[in-house]
Amino acid sequence: MPALEIVIGTKAWSSWSLRPWLVLKATGQKFKETLVPLRRVGTASGIRRHSPSGRVPVLKHGKLVIWESLAICEYLAEAFPTAGLWPKDKSARALARAVSAEMHAGLAALRQAMPMDVNARHKTPTLTDQVKADIARITRIWKDCRKRYGKGGPFLFGRFSIADAMYAPVCTRFVSYGVKLDKVSADYVKAVMAQPAMQEWIKDS
Repeated sequence: MPALEIVIGTKAWSSWSLRPWLVLKATGQKFKETLVPLRRVGTASGIRRHSPSGRVPVLKHGKLVIWESLAICEYLAEAFPTAGLWPKDKSARALARAVSAEMHAGLAALRQAMPMDVNARHKTPTLTDQVKADIARITRIWKDCRKRYGKGGPFLFGRFSIADAMYAPVCTRFVSYGVKLDKVSADYVKAVMAQPAMQEWIKDS
């Protein structure tokens, strides 16, 4: 099988790099990690050497190059089906894809107000109505998924899936900015943050 390589940005800040990196770790496959430091003079040119879009992350698998986070996750789910990166149940899988796509496409107010900075601890910012709405939407998603499909483990659909990887950067934000959460959501954040892969990412950031 061709070698796997993932090109990522600075681990402390690159939320979009974290998502497929966690999924790649969940496959159990060996891979090469290439880090392009962000917020430097040579960042743009460094990324361009790997990415046609000029952004990270990028997955390389032989001659194949994939430069978008959710597309990388979908590819890994198909390439390594035994890893179980999506739920087996058809209904659960459809919901997992829906909540992953919603995270991918929306919730911009939260991202802007609380940039990912995994090792930092900040005072909780004043929350605008838009940020409050994003937090409320996220916690509704988490509580609904946990109630409907979470009996098999501590994650949204029981065992770890792409959906959890998509929300992992949100978990880091809630920790970094001291956001108060209901018990179900707080327990979920603890489960995500306690993953060995997540702890490895934080340690290396």
